[in-house]
Amino acid sequence: MNPASTPVRLSMLQVLVCGAAIVTLSMGIRHGFGLWLQPITMERGWTRETFAFAMAVQNIAWGLAGPVAGMVADRFGAFRVLIIGTLLYAGGLVTMALATSGAAFTGGAGVLIGMAQAGTTYAVVYGVIARNVDPARRSWAMGVTAAAGSFGQFLMVPVENWLIGTWGWQNALFVLGCLALAMIPLALGLKEPARAAASGPQQSIGAALREAFAYPSFRLLMAGYFVCGFQVVFIGIHMPSYLKDHGLSPEVATTALALIGLFNVIGTYAAGALGQRLAKRHILAAIYLGRGIVITLFVLAPLTPWSVYLFAATMGVLWLSTVPPTNAIVAQIFGVQYMSMLGGFVFLSHQVGSFLGVWLGGKLYDMTGSYTVVWWLAVALSVMATLVNLPVREGPIARAAPQPA
Repeated sequence: MNPASTPVRLSMLQVLVCGAAIVTLSMGIRHGFGLWLQPITMERGWTRETFAFAMAVQNIAWGLAGPVAGMVADRFGAFRVLIIGTLLYAGGLVTMALATSGAAFTGGAGVLIGMAQAGTTYAVVYGVIARNVDPARRSWAMGVTAAAGSFGQFLMVPVENWLIGTWGWQNALFVLGCLALAMIPLALGLKEPARAAASGPQQSIGAALREAFAYPSFRLLMAGYFVCGFQVVFIGIHMPSYLKDHGLSPEVATTALALIGLFNVIGTYAAGALGQRLAKRHILAAIYLGRGIVITLFVLAPLTPWSVYLFAATMGVLWLSTVPPTNAIVAQIFGVQYMSMLGGFVFLSHQVGSFLGVWLGGKLYDMTGSYTVVWWLAVALSVMATLVNLPVREGPIARAAPQPA
């Protein structure tokens, strides 16, 4: 190969450190949003559905903006997308603090932060990883980054709880808005040389989309990711209120969310490492099946602080461990040229599930006074996700050889 045509790559260490730090902040801040549900709704006089709807809009806005953010990142590099996403993140947190109506709160917590998440989390960062890390270590590298995001969840939940208790919920959001701006200097570490973003087999965006959506395995991955979104966002947003409704202290909920983040460090790293050795579809099926079993045992067992901690630890292992194998399969099938864009479309399905999980949680609670129906719906969806991942084909898609000019 002509050395002049060899893509210039970023250092793997640089990509992992900066990418992991960005995901730590972006995912860590939002992981504690459930802690704001009761203080905000009580002070503003809103129903839980008002807060839940804003979080639902956040997830659907994240999903809808994801393919666009991925497309821009694939075409022009991730740096610009990360900068815009960071500014939207800070603006959304400030709007959350100042909003006095449900519509304004939905605009900040829902639309702005949802769009910000699309530009500062996995799809964009994983695109940089896919282009700059050798395929032999790609799944492992994605697992490392996902584990960092999980550590951010573990780290940020007690920090956010302390901020709320010390400064009040409104000032806590202002502090988080300033903290989010730290992603701007970190984005410099993911600024790729122009040729790195343009390397790889040349294929139009339209052709890439037609190819992906016509491929059955891509659609199956989207169906499984829908379930992932439904489960994790329902639990993350509604579990603190579920526990308080049953007489458990807010400290139990804070500890549970922190445990989810801590044990997810183990789960995501293990899923990425195992993806180098085992069939990724089998890893995904095992994760979804495990979730169904854990949720069933949690709902049926007597609710005590220790049953909550055990649930949080085991669910934490399974929490975002779907992320590395799912994205690695996308890169493995379709290559890395449009990795961020295609990952964004898969994630859109995840966010449709997130929208339904968080919104139905609030809606059905207001209708029935209980979360029971949604817990059992999460179990049924686990069975579905287990089955749809088994027939996924992981090998590179067969493409016709390009015709000479």
